[in-house]
Amino acid sequence: MPGARSAEPSLRGFPPVIDSKVERLILGSFPSEASLAAGQYYAHPRNQFWQLLSDLLGEPLTEMPYRRRLQRVLAHRLAIWDVLHACDREGSGDASIRNQESNQFVRLHRLAPRLAAVAFNGQTAGRYAGEFAAAGFRTTVLPSSSPAHAGRSYVQKLVIWRQWWAAPIP
Repeated sequence: MPGARSAEPSLRGFPPVIDSKVERLILGSFPSEASLAAGQYYAHPRNQFWQLLSDLLGEPLTEMPYRRRLQRVLAHRLAIWDVLHACDREGSGDASIRNQESNQFVRLHRLAPRLAAVAFNGQTAGRYAGEFAAAGFRTTVLPSSSPAHAGRSYVQKLVIWRQWWAAPIP
């Protein structure tokens, strides 16, 4: 029926890992099934996110309990969030995302007034890069840490992630 509102999305994402000292933000698309089940960002055992951050930050994040990981990430003035607040999806693939709702990014300036650089973990999240660039953030689309994106080796991904991390904060 024209004008009818679609049903509410069945899946809900996580709140941001953020504080007022954050200068950089990594945005993913939406938590995988494994992440939703665990209640943790990047919980799939083959996702390379935590290993990439371990190498970037010089900390053994993969060996830490989840809450400690988040504390250490924030200590490096880094935030984690997703571009989507809610959606419908079968499986974990971004291609099957339907009925999506974006997060309310207008809150970012209030939550993290020092935020200057936003990286997108993969192409799906990267579709939002223009919106963030228009809001004055320096944006970078990084190769996805997901096990579904094996077009680059871990070392190739790490080189690109390190370039983003090493760039001075504007």
